Amino acid sequence: MVRIVDLSVPMEDSPSEPLPVKVTHELHQQAVELMKMFFGCTDKDLPQGLGWANDSVTLGAHAGTHVDAPWHYFPTSGGKRAKTIDEMPLEWFYHDGVVLDMRHKPRGSGVTVDDLQKALAKIKYKIKPWDIVMIQTGADKLWGEPEYFEAGCGMTRESTLWLIEQGVRVMGIDAWGWDRPFWAIKEEFAKTGDKRVLWGAHFVGRDKEYCHIEKLANLDKLPKPLGFKVACFPVKLTGGSAGWARVVAILED
Repeated sequence: MVRIVDLSVPMEDSPSEPLPVKVTHELHQQAVELMKMFFGCTDKDLPQGLGWANDSVTLGAHAGTHVDAPWHYFPTSGGKRAKTIDEMPLEWFYHDGVVLDMRHKPRGSGVTVDDLQKALAKIKYKIKPWDIVMIQTGADKLWGEPEYFEAGCGMTRESTLWLIEQGVRVMGIDAWGWDRPFWAIKEEFAKTGDKRVLWGAHFVGRDKEYCHIEKLANLDKLPKPLGFKVACFPVKLTGGSAGWARVVAILED
């Protein structure tokens, strides 16, 4: 038996999305005139005088659960032109998954290498190449609220590099962004003037090619942090900096 756990937030107009998402649903009766034009029929020829349903969506590539491409981070990666989302190898996006619980971390704090190593020791696991590592902050419980945008902890340059050094190429987080929330980065930069804190985890992609998933959800619904596959294939958006994804965990009983 196979069980599938949905690890994605819905694509919807939500207070959690600071950049607007507009979804318009066109009901069955609205398509009647269009079908009459296409098929040369009358409304009496259609079942109960109804046509098809349709939807129109206006949104950015980083709305909802999505996979960021190297092109999002910088024009180059490792000295070469950074790949867009449609150029990423599909083999990256189906592998064993592991959840590292960071819900104890204070809001706005950075996940360190030590944090990752302690979480791995707790579950008695050593990361292997191609594992899809997912960081659990608990921020997904605020989906649907404006507070979601500023919730959770976030990754740092050092911790992102460390995952890549273990052979991880796809990683993800259940918060709005992979880095710490913007307010936390802004506060530290104002205090220190240290340019390295500005989008530090994302900018790792300038040096090392990797992808991360943002706006994961429901990591707490997995029965354990190991022993499942993750499928996170991004939509093939030509030239895109990201692709929407229906991320799922696949468990075999």
